[in-house]
Amino acid sequence: MIKSPISLAFEKSKKEKRPALLTYTVAGDNTKKKSLDILNSISKYADICEIGFPHNTPIADGGQIQTSAYRAIKNGIKMKDTFQIIKKYKMKNSKPIILMGYFNIIYQYGENKFLKKCKQVGVNGLIVVDLPWPDNKNFARKCKKNSISFIQLLSPTTSKSRMIKIIKDSHDMIYYISMLSTTGGKLKVSSKEILKKYNAIKKLNKSKNLVIGFGITIKNIFSLKRADGLVVGSALCREIALSIKKRQNPVTNVTIMVKKLKEKLS
Repeated sequence: MIKSPISLAFEKSKKEKRPALLTYTVAGDNTKKKSLDILNSISKYADICEIGFPHNTPIADGGQIQTSAYRAIKNGIKMKDTFQIIKKYKMKNSKPIILMGYFNIIYQYGENKFLKKCKQVGVNGLIVVDLPWPDNKNFARKCKKNSISFIQLLSPTTSKSRMIKIIKDSHDMIYYISMLSTTGGKLKVSSKEILKKYNAIKKLNKSKNLVIGFGITIKNIFSLKRADGLVVGSALCREIALSIKKRQNPVTNVTIMVKKLKEKLS
């Protein structure tokens, strides 16, 4: 069986005895060209790049990511532009890309048409924030048929019996939401507590790649390095906003941050 690019990225980081670094940025922030330039640049250091398709009511996203989405929408970003950014990125990069967003946009686009387009442009994985298990089972099957990994979500309140079922149905990677908050919130629980919960989940199935997201910054990333992977999103969106405010180049500044994050894990 051929291993997916996402699985291979985790294999590589495990061989290097470190967690995989996953980055998250929003398509079209702050312009279509700049968001592509950011992706191309940070992929030198990131193991997997997540890209969000902007949504005007992003329920799970914190202030920084919401602001990024609003900037992109204001600049006229559409789903077709998001696909174009991914297509151009994939022409130059072999690093896996995960598309993240909300189901109503997929529904409006048409599930089959959306997945066909994802496959065409080179999307490797999908995170659909508002499509929980078991409601996502049919869609996840469709993803697999299109060689796209559907990424299941777990949270601190997910019961053990439910977790076992979700993990069983998961593909190449599972996303553990570290706290009950929107993205980018300050960690309300200690890294020690997060890892305790993480390790309990990991024991349920050691072969699955389990990543931690929400509230990860340059200050706390080192303390979580026992995880299979760590997702940094809001900190990067904040850096884009600061760069715009200071009239600096967000591509340069975000790349410097991702390089520093990688160094903390190496």
